[in-house]
Amino acid sequence: MNKKNIILASSSQRRIDIMHQHGINPAIFPADVDETIPEGAGMEDAVMYLALKKALFVEQMVLKENHEHPVIIAADTVVYKDKIIGKPKDRQDAYDTLWSLRAKEHFVATGVCILQAETSIRHCFYEITKVFFKDFTDQELNAYLDTSEPYDKAGSYAIQGKFGQYVDHIEGDLNNVIGFPWDRIELEFNHIFK
Repeated sequence: MNKKNIILASSSQRRIDIMHQHGINPAIFPADVDETIPEGAGMEDAVMYLALKKALFVEQMVLKENHEHPVIIAADTVVYKDKIIGKPKDRQDAYDTLWSLRAKEHFVATGVCILQAETSIRHCFYEITKVFFKDFTDQELNAYLDTSEPYDKAGSYAIQGKFGQYVDHIEGDLNNVIGFPWDRIELEFNHIFK
């Protein structure tokens, strides 16, 4: 992966950290877009739609600043259990979400878009991981909701944070649950720019 001239269309510290761990120090351009999902969209289409929307938004920003054909990487993550679950609106929403997932499995889908500004390269894909929660008590859940962790996360939890103790196991990529499936991103990137 060419480590120069890469823009991350996100201010997510988790995504920034994953890129730093792989020797990439991207320019950070948060994508301030309406994250309303088209009605009837499945989780795969929803996350790719939002990732592309973020990448296109950032492309317009960087074109105004005369960057030379940067590669923009955008991502969006949702949790899915009978319906798409995004970030919680408030504490009650976070409580309802996590209580409904207690001692069950659900899916985490991340859509990624790799776009090179002012070129025809617009490549979107998704990764899905199955996550299995342990049982937990109402008291344990409320103690978690007293922290700041759940409120900016799809599905109201961070697997790499305090809530990790309530995850029994996963099937798939852990980084995908964190919100940035790095192995797949690197594979797709190297295929596009071979």
